[in-house]
Amino acid sequence: MRITCPVCGERDRREFYYQGAAVALDRPLPDANEAAWDDYVHLRENPAGVTRDLWYHEAGCGAWIVVTRDTVSHEVLGTMLAADVRAEAGA
Repeated sequence: MRITCPVCGERDRREFYYQGAAVALDRPLPDANEAAWDDYVHLRENPAGVTRDLWYHEAGCGAWIVVTRDTVSHEVLGTMLAADVRAEAGA
């Protein structure tokens, strides 16, 4: 699988460290209730199809990247710096 780093360009996936679903970018506020934190820490979807994952460009520039991909075909549909995704979400 090839991943396009927005900083370095297209690279082999072995340069990246998979962190998991990009829900980590949707962290609750520090004063959120216990149920919100429980959901954030313990409940994860595992869909077949299009997902957004968080990857770290470990053997490259060190950027955190949100990768949109299809878990069935392994096709990478797009990449974006995690900082830009957070900025678009207003965080």
